[in-house]
Amino acid sequence: MEVKQAKITAVGHYLPEFRMTNFELEKLMDTNDEWIRTRTGISERRILKDPDKATAFMGAEAAKEALESSGTSAEEIDLIILATVTPDYLFPATACLVQNLIGAKNAFAFDLSAACSGFLYALTTGSMYIESGRAKKVLVIGTDKMSSILDYTDRTTSILFGDGAGAVILEESTDGTGIFDHIHYSEGDTNCSLYQHAGGSRNPATIETVQNRQHHVTQDGRAVFKKATMGMADVSLEIMKKNNLEPEDVAWLVPHQANMRIIDATANRMGLSSEKVMININKYGNTTAATIPLCLYDWKDKLNHGDNLILAAFGGGFTWGAIYLKWGIK
Repeated sequence: MEVKQAKITAVGHYLPEFRMTNFELEKLMDTNDEWIRTRTGISERRILKDPDKATAFMGAEAAKEALESSGTSAEEIDLIILATVTPDYLFPATACLVQNLIGAKNAFAFDLSAACSGFLYALTTGSMYIESGRAKKVLVIGTDKMSSILDYTDRTTSILFGDGAGAVILEESTDGTGIFDHIHYSEGDTNCSLYQHAGGSRNPATIETVQNRQHHVTQDGRAVFKKATMGMADVSLEIMKKNNLEPEDVAWLVPHQANMRIIDATANRMGLSSEKVMININKYGNTTAATIPLCLYDWKDKLNHGDNLILAAFGGGFTWGAIYLKWGIK
């Protein structure tokens, strides 16, 4: 069977209007703007304030923009893969809710959970449907309402995250561009360095779990930082070597926006200057599965057809990986 090449043909995004600055956080906890900026690079993050809107709404808005920008109707979409750790419900899948919101009546849809690596995992999975010929148009979405699982008295986590969504459309490439390679890893985090303690089948919701604030993100910051720095940098260099890419061959690094120090370490390991690194963490914080597609959206007018991009991420699980692609939008 002929193996096809998958490429990104459209990108869309959604960001809530409300900007929560570091100065806003100063009112909620023992922290300050300088402390946050010097340790993370974050100045503000977007928060979805409307209580009637959640992850599916943001994902649908990003999807609609991607569809509109490419002149694609929702009925043409064969598959929707949605990466998130903040689904509207445990079930049904948030992807199914998005399918309904955008009118993609001919698609099948499912969620994928790999934390901050979710979009990369979803992009790789979607590309395989194109490569095998099982789908012609795949909608890949990264969307998270992280504010819904944050404890705004915990400065180790709440300063980091924001809400947002990004989406891309995958189609067959006929011009030599597209997704050429991917490397993914996972390692069961038995120490629970980055997790949400309650809400699953292990610790179902009770009065006690709510009172003990166990439905929020918790992390061992030092352990996660050490693992993330090593994982993202190693896999980014690995995919370069595997594909015989030198630093001068790489147009852009598209890193998960977790922490400026992690991003800098990854770029340095790859031998890339800061001018080749997409950074918007200062404006949006860590939007989990949405960081990489939001970068692609913000830089879409600066990208040239055929540019070599390395996408890299690290997330809870632990999960991490990298994708090598040639930009296919003219």
